[in-house]
Amino acid sequence: MLDKTQVEQVVNDFLDPSTDMKLGETKPAIKSEQDGDKHIVKIVLGYPVKGYVEQLQTELAAALTKAGAENVAVTIETKVTKHKVQQGVPALENVKNIIAVASGKGGVGKSTTSVNLALALAAEGARVGILDADIYGPSQPRMLGTTKRPESEDGKSIEPIESYGVQSMSIGFLIDEEEPMIWRGPMVTQALQQMLGDTNWKELDYLVIDLPPGTGDIQLTLSQKVPVSGAVIVTTPQDISLLDARKAFKMFEKVNVPVLGVIENMSTHICSQCGHEEHIFGSGGGARMAEQYDLNMLGSLPLDIKIREDADSGQPSVVTNPDGDIAMAYRQIARRVSARLAMQGKDYSGAFPNIVIKND
Repeated sequence: MLDKTQVEQVVNDFLDPSTDMKLGETKPAIKSEQDGDKHIVKIVLGYPVKGYVEQLQTELAAALTKAGAENVAVTIETKVTKHKVQQGVPALENVKNIIAVASGKGGVGKSTTSVNLALALAAEGARVGILDADIYGPSQPRMLGTTKRPESEDGKSIEPIESYGVQSMSIGFLIDEEEPMIWRGPMVTQALQQMLGDTNWKELDYLVIDLPPGTGDIQLTLSQKVPVSGAVIVTTPQDISLLDARKAFKMFEKVNVPVLGVIENMSTHICSQCGHEEHIFGSGGGARMAEQYDLNMLGSLPLDIKIREDADSGQPSVVTNPDGDIAMAYRQIARRVSARLAMQGKDYSGAFPNIVIKND
């Protein structure tokens, strides 16, 4: 028979095989109670686990039984909370957490990774949105397979476009696909702020922001005026790509936005004809960067023609083949991203009233 403290110890020490983290690191809420002859353990995690919740419950029950619990039943729920953002930046009303996806360099598959990350988080049970912050080269409308125009029900805010269960907004929904955006920096940053603040996001757990390449106006606006909970860096193993990925990391470091980890895209290519594996862009670059800056290696994705074909067709890999190897890789990355975000401090700003001092 285990007491409450012993149960909490077993649960906190349990290694989540999908995130490679101990559950205690993500600060779960644990409740232990006796119901007749049955020992019920209720756990509330701060990150979504819909894809493997039954497996996790079974393995936790086995760990508790091994530790001495009798007739134990484990139930797991998810409650995503709002986490800390940059000091002095007000949070969005209907968005709990914003995750910025950056690369510092174009052509590394950042937008494809962003949309599949958003879809993977949704597949794990979260309420998710994606904001296409690449004003000059919006690609999310094509990848999400929709050409709808946003509508406004109140004449003040615009409704997000929903596709595959994910809410989205992009300048690409407001202009023709081939129309160039010939705008200067101030207009671009104003457009970003309007799309973010004037979109009627509906109770999101996570809003993924697909950033444009570089460390310019958009990124500066993001760091100064957008409440970002955490950032993800996308790179390829290639040295040239890693140079710019390091710049993106340094940018987030300077503005006090925590970097949740590194995703290595196009890490290896396997020939569809003969099965030969080749590291076209080098090997181990993402892991070396993660080690150099003490970052988490969130996962690696292959250079696979299916990823490109799925994105171009408007049916990203996570929805085209949800049980396939590629979708599973994205879903594991999504779990690791959300679990590491759950480690961050919570945002308690909404718990305190605004104090106004008046001189009578």
